[in-house]
Amino acid sequence: MLDNLTERLAKVMKTLRGQARLTEDNIGESLREVRMALLEADVALPVVKTFIDAVREKARGEAVIGSLTPGQALVGVVHRELAELMGGGASEGLNLAAQPPAVILMAGLQGAGKTTTVGKIGKFLKEKHKKKVLVVSCDVYRPAAIAQLQTIARQAELEFFPSSADDKPEAIALAAVDWARRHYCDALLVDTAGRLAIDAAMMAEIKTLHTALKPVETLFVVDAMQGQDAVNTARAFNETLPLTGVVLTKLDGDARGGAALSVRQITGKPIKFSGIGEKLDGLEAFHPERMASRILGMGDVLSLIEEAQKNLDEQKTRELAKKLKTGKGFTLEDFKTQMQQMRQMGGMTALMDKLPGHIAQAAGQLPTGTEDRMTRRIIGVINAMTPQEREKPELLKASRKRRVAVGAGVQVQEVNRLLKQFEQTQKMMKQFSRGGIGKLLRGMKRPGGMLP
Repeated sequence: MLDNLTERLAKVMKTLRGQARLTEDNIGESLREVRMALLEADVALPVVKTFIDAVREKARGEAVIGSLTPGQALVGVVHRELAELMGGGASEGLNLAAQPPAVILMAGLQGAGKTTTVGKIGKFLKEKHKKKVLVVSCDVYRPAAIAQLQTIARQAELEFFPSSADDKPEAIALAAVDWARRHYCDALLVDTAGRLAIDAAMMAEIKTLHTALKPVETLFVVDAMQGQDAVNTARAFNETLPLTGVVLTKLDGDARGGAALSVRQITGKPIKFSGIGEKLDGLEAFHPERMASRILGMGDVLSLIEEAQKNLDEQKTRELAKKLKTGKGFTLEDFKTQMQQMRQMGGMTALMDKLPGHIAQAAGQLPTGTEDRMTRRIIGVINAMTPQEREKPELLKASRKRRVAVGAGVQVQEVNRLLKQFEQTQKMMKQFSRGGIGKLLRGMKRPGGMLP
């Protein structure tokens, strides 16, 4: 989402490469470009002004020592201030220190992703914190809102409290609290009604719900693609409710993403989670320093490692690593395993987005929305093969390819394409085993390589 901002900031830093030291002139010139980059990213004007002033003040006293260049010194200042802008310090988790059930109230406009976020947080609490979670919808206005939450609760294996469009929101919420208490639930997530715009009735209703429920967490769910509108919405909700945190959704979108940099400064409340995609495991703890690193093109390797530890099968990963090291014995079954593991980590785009510099830029070359379909198709074609064919792809001649294509429901050309990709992957792995990481990355970006 913040690719444009990353590119602009990278250009700014390059202009300082030939400078011997940081001066008023080159700091001022660089900060003018930084200001334009932030405004283009739809960051709120007051936030931009505060940020630029802070960077200018810190950069003036920044010593360029050792092997640091002026550009690197300024990057250090910008990185620290970006992290500070988004909250600074470590990620702030949910406060569940309350007599069960700990009530978490979700607030935000319609379309911000509240209902999906309820499922994501519920799944997070259930899997990571081993909590018994109940969810309830108080949205009696939007058609099928209650049914949508019920479907999500079933997918995430959460307890669901049924409600009806004929009931009053406050009555639904209090009945859910009573049920949660009697059935020993640890947490209750309350999905509230949104509107297409802020209005008095909406604010009065959610204020009443807050008073009745006394939640330990009141989370403001904001669409990161809203830009300047997100700032106005955040301000209005913050004035009405004692918010405890923010959840940024749709951070994987293609909008400018200024909300990510504005909402913390406007509300004064920590960003606790960021939502990526529609899948229920698409929720990440928000780390200001790591996000600042990603914006500056430094990558986010720590989050990548955490994601790998959470999703990857350790034994299978070791076996693949051994084959990667030797460059031998890599089969189509291994190729399928690799695809499945990558999919569990959010796909190649999400994975590469956390890597530094030009490697992450390759992620943007994948056509939007096609990656998951391509992965499913590849896995389907491999599943249509016999174990022997997966072990020895050279057995796949014309008649066998036709049988596999029919079994997978694709054209023979798709089978040929997969075999070609597999062959290229084998070659890349051999290069990698010989220490040719540069060749590997160039091969991935070459026409006909694994990345389009």
